Amino acid sequence: MASMDTARPARLSFPALIGFATPGFAIGALSVAIGVYLPNYYAAQLGLPLAVVGAAFGMVRLFDSVLDPVLGALMDQSRTRLGRYRPWLMAGAPVLMVAVFMLFDPPAGATKLYLFGWLALYYLGLSLSVLSHVSWASGIAGQYNERSRLFGAIQFIAVVGATLILLPPILLAKAGGARAAVPPMGWGIVLAVPVGALLAILSAREPIAASTHEDRLSWRDYVAILSRADVLRIAVADFCLTLGPGWMSALYLFYFHDLRGFSLASASSLLGLYIAAGLFGAPAFSWLAIRIGKHRALMVASTAYSLGLLLLPLIPRGAYPLAALSMVFQGFLAASFAMLDRAMMGDVGDAIRLEQGKRRVGLLFAMITTAQKFGTAFSITLSYAALGWVGYQARHDVVNTPAAIAGLQWVYLTGPIVFVMLGGACFIGWRLDSTRHARILADLETRDALEASAA
Repeated sequence: MASMDTARPARLSFPALIGFATPGFAIGALSVAIGVYLPNYYAAQLGLPLAVVGAAFGMVRLFDSVLDPVLGALMDQSRTRLGRYRPWLMAGAPVLMVAVFMLFDPPAGATKLYLFGWLALYYLGLSLSVLSHVSWASGIAGQYNERSRLFGAIQFIAVVGATLILLPPILLAKAGGARAAVPPMGWGIVLAVPVGALLAILSAREPIAASTHEDRLSWRDYVAILSRADVLRIAVADFCLTLGPGWMSALYLFYFHDLRGFSLASASSLLGLYIAAGLFGAPAFSWLAIRIGKHRALMVASTAYSLGLLLLPLIPRGAYPLAALSMVFQGFLAASFAMLDRAMMGDVGDAIRLEQGKRRVGLLFAMITTAQKFGTAFSITLSYAALGWVGYQARHDVVNTPAAIAGLQWVYLTGPIVFVMLGGACFIGWRLDSTRHARILADLETRDALEASAA
């Protein structure tokens, strides 16, 4: 007999919804701080070569990505009095806190080994925190539209965190630039991690499933999941939709300072507008997904995002209002990417549970986090390698040639346009819409009722 939850959680109230979503605050802040400021900090301020910084982020993420399917499988098979995923969220918080503190406040003369080592611990803590939270969220939100609501709330809180983490570089730009701003960013994240985990634990209950032999994971389960077309589509799409924006993030400060002529404070405020636009983009695309389906909403967002980037070279140098308008437009669209991908993977988890009689949510979300890690790894490694290829130098005391600056523009735009378009194209012909998902849920409820009666 397949495992069966002893109680299906009720729809979360609005306060509980926001409380459960609060771990997203630190994750959103980290996506900006790690993706935009930290690589630049180690390359431009601490003097590590671009190739070394790119290799550090790339190699550690590739190594760490192998761990996610193992963690996902372990989470799916966990049986504690606190639930499946809640203990893992609690375990990830201290690991993440220590690694963030060490990365964002390094000692003088930090070496590449220092960066490699603490990045490895950071990504372990990140995997524990993100994977447990999104897997737990998928179990709480069982309905097609409720899943859009919950993941929309998580994305909304993540955007709040990503926006507020920009206060240090904006406020401290004149006090020492990135060198003065990066450590306070780390301190804020260290405080946010335990608060988010505690609020999530207090805001929602987790159904506890009975332990049965059919929940044990074998190599056949891996093969069955990896060979599914819907799982592969989402994983490839998530890889592309992470690689594209991540490519821009890695080069953002170089592009907007050296080519667009903005100061660190102005560039940071523009980035704040990009991120803050997600406060409206996340609920807007959650609403749109309910109306036209998640896959169609994602295709609309990815297409508009890529086309919008084509207009960026037309904006005059130093034209803040036009640059702000462009950033708001792009940020509004980008907020939908991770939210809709994760919600669709939760729908696939219901289909797998109906077909196989097994709950594999943790393993499925491990596919997403693995794809994201590959995307992030390649975004920094490839973009930094491309910068070196066009002759651009990252050190703050170096003046780049006009040819290197022109190369910076093409490197900055090419990756995001290509990969975001590919990410949206992955959902052409997608079939798991609201109608089909409703039939899956009805069949699951009928089967669960029969199993409960038999038990």
